[in-house]
Amino acid sequence: MINGIVPPDGGTVTFGDTDITGWMPHKVTRLGISRTFQITRELSDLSVLENMVVGSPTSGIRSLLGSRMLQREQERAMGLLAFVGIDRLATAPARSLSYGQKKLLEFAAVLMPEPRLILLDEPAGGVNPALLDRIMDHIRELNRSGITFLIVEHNMDVVMSLCGSIIVMAHGEVLTEGTPGAIQEDDTVLDAYLGRV
Repeated sequence: MINGIVPPDGGTVTFGDTDITGWMPHKVTRLGISRTFQITRELSDLSVLENMVVGSPTSGIRSLLGSRMLQREQERAMGLLAFVGIDRLATAPARSLSYGQKKLLEFAAVLMPEPRLILLDEPAGGVNPALLDRIMDHIRELNRSGITFLIVEHNMDVVMSLCGSIIVMAHGEVLTEGTPGAIQEDDTVLDAYLGRV
C-alpha cells in the first residue's frame, strides 16, 4: 500500500506531509520511496548495468530506448554496483547471476532514485549467512547516512540486530510494538513467534 502496488481498503498513507494514498508506484518512487521484493524481479534479458538504469530518476527505461544511457546515470549505477561488490558483473546478463548476486543487484537498483525511505521485503530470504552479513552492513551504513528502512522480515536475528523500533503483526493485526528488548520479553510475541524455552 505504501508504494502503490496494493490499494488500501481504507485510511490514508502519508509520507512526511504528503498524502500518497492511491499514488502509482512510479510517482511514489519519485517522491523518495523505493522497495525490494521477496523474490527478485530483475529484467533477465538486460545487462546488470541496464537493470540499474531502469531505476534512474532522470530517464529510467527511456535511456535504454535511445542510442546510449546518460553518462551520469552510468557512473551512478557503477558506483552503486561497486558499493554492493558486483561492479565486475556490469555487462553480464542479469539471468546469469546467482540468486545472491540478484539480491545484491536489486539492493543496488533501489538506490538509483536516491530514496529517503527503502522498503525491504524479506532481505534475508534465501540468502547465505555471509551474504546476509554484507547486506546488513550495507543497511547500517545507508541508515547512518540518513536513509530510513522499513523491513518486513521473519528472521528474528536480523530484526533484532537491525531495528530500533519493531511492530509485530499476526493475521493482519498488530500484536505489539516496541524496542527489540521489549519485544523479546513480550508474552504475546513469545507465544506467537519466538516460542518459549
